[in-house]
Amino acid sequence: MALRLQTLYAVSELIYAENIYFSGRSLEPAAARSRLDSGIEFPDWQTRNGIISRMEIYDITVAVSETVPIYSGDPSVTVSAASSMANGDTANVSEIRFGVHTGTHVDAPNHFIDGTRRVHELDPHKLVGPCRVVAVPEDVMAIEPEHVGDLSGVERVLFKTRNSEFWSEPERGFRKDFTYITPETARLLAEKGIVLVGIDYLSIEKSGSPGHPVHVTLLEKEIVILEGLDLRRIEPGDYELICLPLKYEGAGGDGAPARTFLRTLV
Repeated sequence: MALRLQTLYAVSELIYAENIYFSGRSLEPAAARSRLDSGIEFPDWQTRNGIISRMEIYDITVAVSETVPIYSGDPSVTVSAASSMANGDTANVSEIRFGVHTGTHVDAPNHFIDGTRRVHELDPHKLVGPCRVVAVPEDVMAIEPEHVGDLSGVERVLFKTRNSEFWSEPERGFRKDFTYITPETARLLAEKGIVLVGIDYLSIEKSGSPGHPVHVTLLEKEIVILEGLDLRRIEPGDYELICLPLKYEGAGGDGAPARTFLRTLV
């Protein structure tokens, strides 16, 4: 529900149906309705049981940095100053060098199926929309079909596993003991018409899997794979996903880092 306000005000955390507080003062119901019924859209507020509250936006992105764990064999990260005002330059300009599967990132079909769709060709409609976060028990290493739950009407799914806590210990580097999706689960997700699958570590598939069957099963159906999510603060349930991969052209176009958010729903 998009609320409409004539002017942007400093608004308290909750707007009640009978008294709306702007900058610490109450508006009479008639005035409140007037401000809500006309003007610009203000989409970050939602109504529940007669109370209007601010929608929460969660940044679930793992930042690119020189300390972030890197998948075994991938390029390392360097972040440096190409120019610096402290050194007498007219502006600060940073330089970043890293592999495209660093931190939170998407895999495009061309990652494992040569000659297919590249990252700049991904369908944006798959990257934004309703999403379900599924909590996987902490003692589970392999996500099997029985762990998926009911996905009726769901198009995007993120798996929250024990992996998320790995981000609390980046000094341990890349870990191979991460929870992953099995080929059987990948086939199930493809059959259910899922358009995006995400997980909270650097690969959706068991490390060293011959032939990469999970990736291939999903990517041949052009299902977007979203890896490296930080879901430590996220409760299971339904959200809106906003996934914004870096758009570039050249080389393999096999993936891209992606600033990613979840927003609560009404």
